[in-house]
Amino acid sequence: MAENTNLRQNSKARVSIGILITAAVLVIVMGTVQYWFASSGIKAEVEEHARGELRVKSLEIKNVMTAAEVAVENMVWVVEQNLDKPDSMYSITRRLLSDNDGVIVGSAVGFEPYYYREKGRQYSPYSYENGDEVIDKQLGTDKYDYHEMEWYTETMRTGQGHWSEPYFDENGGEMMMTTFSYPVHDKKGKTVAVLTADLSLEWLSDVINKRRAFPSSFNVVISRNGLIIVSPVDSLILKYNAHSFATKNNDTVMQRVTKAMIDGSSGMATVKDPKGKKNYIYYSPIDGNTGWSMAVICSDQDIFQNLRQRNFILILLMIGGLSLLVFIISRSLNTFVKLQNVNAEKERIGSELLIASNIQKGMLPKIFPPFPDRDDIDIYGSLKAAKEIGGDLYDFFIRDEKLFFCIGDVSGKGVPASLVMAVTRSLFRTVSAHEASPERIMEQMNDAMAEMNESNMFVTLFVGVLDLLTGQMRYSNAGHCPPMMVDGNDVELLQMDSNVPLGLMMKWKYTVQEAMIAPQTTLFLYTDGLTEAENSAHELFGEERMIDTGRKNSDVESSEDLLSAMNDAVRAFVDGNEQSDDLTMLALRFTKNQAVIKLQRSLILPNDVNAVPQLASFVDDVCEQLDIDPSTNMSLNLALEEAVVNVMKYAYPEGTKGEVHIDAKASDKRLRITITDSGIPFDPTAQREADTSLSVEERPIGGLGIYLVRQLMDSINYNRVDGKNVLTLLKKLG
Repeated sequence: MAENTNLRQNSKARVSIGILITAAVLVIVMGTVQYWFASSGIKAEVEEHARGELRVKSLEIKNVMTAAEVAVENMVWVVEQNLDKPDSMYSITRRLLSDNDGVIVGSAVGFEPYYYREKGRQYSPYSYENGDEVIDKQLGTDKYDYHEMEWYTETMRTGQGHWSEPYFDENGGEMMMTTFSYPVHDKKGKTVAVLTADLSLEWLSDVINKRRAFPSSFNVVISRNGLIIVSPVDSLILKYNAHSFATKNNDTVMQRVTKAMIDGSSGMATVKDPKGKKNYIYYSPIDGNTGWSMAVICSDQDIFQNLRQRNFILILLMIGGLSLLVFIISRSLNTFVKLQNVNAEKERIGSELLIASNIQKGMLPKIFPPFPDRDDIDIYGSLKAAKEIGGDLYDFFIRDEKLFFCIGDVSGKGVPASLVMAVTRSLFRTVSAHEASPERIMEQMNDAMAEMNESNMFVTLFVGVLDLLTGQMRYSNAGHCPPMMVDGNDVELLQMDSNVPLGLMMKWKYTVQEAMIAPQTTLFLYTDGLTEAENSAHELFGEERMIDTGRKNSDVESSEDLLSAMNDAVRAFVDGNEQSDDLTMLALRFTKNQAVIKLQRSLILPNDVNAVPQLASFVDDVCEQLDIDPSTNMSLNLALEEAVVNVMKYAYPEGTKGEVHIDAKASDKRLRITITDSGIPFDPTAQREADTSLSVEERPIGGLGIYLVRQLMDSINYNRVDGKNVLTLLKKLG
C-alpha cells in the first residue's frame, strides 16, 4: 500500500514538474512574443513620427527658401530698370533686406567684369545686417573675387536661379549662410549681373531641432554635395562631407545612406555608431530647389529603454513566481495540485470571457463608413459594454438595393448574454439573406431561439428593411425601444406595435409596420442603456432628454456627429457615475434625394410557355421607354425569358393553372423587375449552378438557365412573401 502511495506521489510529482517546466516555457514564449509585438509596434510608431517630422520640417524649410526665391525674382526687374544707375544698387539691396526682414540677412548685385568701366573690374554693391543696422560695402576685392564664387559662376553658366552650397561668410555676414542668386539681363537679353539673397543657417538649425519626434532623437541636414549643414556635433558643420566621412570610417551602411540622400532618395536604415550602439535613421529630400536632404536619427536604446525595463521587471516577476511555485510544490504536493485546479478554472473562465468578447466584437460592424461608394445612406454605430462583455447587438447589410438592419438587447449580462447575442446576430444574417419581410425574419428567428431556449433568456429586437430606391421602410419590433426619427426640427419616436421579445413564445405572429423615410432624415436606434443611464442621484437620462438632444442636433451633417452628441449628453448627465448597462446606438441617415421613378409597367401571364412571346413585347416596350441599347435589350429579353419559363415549369404542378406577374420599375439608375407567382415554394437561386468547365457529355442536365440569368443581370434575389414566390432581378442603367 505504501509502495502504491509512493508511486502515486511520484507520478503526481512528475506531472507537477512537467507542468512547471511547461508553464515556464509557455511564460517565456508568451513573454518573447509579447515583447516582439510591443517592440514592432513601437518601431512602427517611431517610423511614423519620424516621417511626419521629416514632412513637416521639409515644408517649413521649403516655405522659407521659396519666400527668398520669390523676393529675389520679384526684385530683379528693379535692378534691370536701373542698370544705368550703378550707385542706386545699394538702395535696391537695402530694400530687399527691409522687405524680407527676418528671412534675408544680406543681398548683393554682382556685375560682370568691367561692366561699369568707371567702377573697375569688380563692382558688387552689398548690403548686410549687422545687429540692428544695415551696412553697405563693395563686396569684390583683390582677396575676394566674387567672379570665382559658386553663386556667381553657376548662375551665369546656367542662366537660372541657383542655391549655393552652404558656406561661412568672412566678407560681411560673418556667419554660416547659403546664397540664392538669380540672373540680371540688360535690354538686349544678355546676362550682365547676378542678384543674390543670403540666408543665415541659424534659422535652419532652429527649425530642425525644435519639436523633435523624440527627446533622444537628433537631426542631420546635408547639402546636394553631401556637405554637413546641421548636426548635433558643431565641429562637423560645413567642415565634413557626410559621404566622405562615412567612407573614411569604413561604414558601408552610412555610405549607402549618404549616397541615397545625395541622390534625393527616401528610406530607412539601421546603423551602428562608433561604440557599436544601434540607431535607426529615416531620411528624405527637402522639397524645393536646394537639393538638400534631411535625416532623423533615433537611438535604439532610448526608444526601447522603457519597454526593456518593463520586460526586465516582468522577467523578474516571472522568475519570482516560478520560484514561489517551486517552493509551494516542494512544501505540499496536494496543495499544489489543488492550486493548479483553481488556476485552471480561472484560466478557463478568463478564456471564456476573452472568447465571448472576441465573438461579440468580431461579429458587429466596426468599419465606418461601411459603404463608401454609396451616396444614399450614412451609417454609424457604437457599442459600449458595461462589463467585459455584453448582450447588446446591431447589424446591417445591403441586398437588392434594400438596407436590412437590426438592433437588440439580450436579457442578462456576461458570457451567456454574449453568446445569445452572437446566436441572434447569426440568425439575423442567415434568415434575412433569403427573406425580405421583417415580420417573417422575426418569426423565423423567434421560433429558432424559442426551440433551444432552456435558460429562459430573451432578446428585445428591432428589425427594419429600408428600400434605398423609394425610401419606404418596413419594420417589425419585438419589445425593443422605439427608434427616434430626426427630420429637421421634427423629432419623434416611431410608432410601435406590441410584440413579445424573441425566444419566449413559439409561433408568435409578429406584426409589420411601414414608414416613409424622407431624404436627409436620420433614424436613431438605441438600447435601454441610453434612456436608463443613471446619475449619482439615481435619476434616469430618459426619453425626453434623448429627444431634446436629438432636436438640438437635428442639423448635424452625419450620423457619427449625432452619436457623438448623444454620447456627450449622456456622459455629462451621468457625470462619472458607473455604467450599469450596455449602451448601444445606431444612426441611419437617408442622404440621397428620393429617386425619380421613370417607368412602371406590369404584365400578367398564364403558366403556359406559349404565352412567352408576350414577354418579349413587354421587354421591348420597357427598353424603348428607357432608351436602352439593343445589346442590353437582348440581354434583358434572354434573362427574363429564362426566369419566367423557369417559373412556369416548376412553380405550378403539372395540369394546374396559375399566373405569373411581371412588374418593371425603373429609376434614373436602376431597373428592377419582379416576378411573382402563387405556386409551390421554389427558390431557383438555391439550385446548384451548372459547372461550365465540364464538357457537354460530362455536364448534368439543368442549371444553365439560372446561371445565364446571373451572368446577364447585376443581381438576382428570391423571397417567399405571403405564400408567394418573389424573384427580383436588378439591372444597373447608364
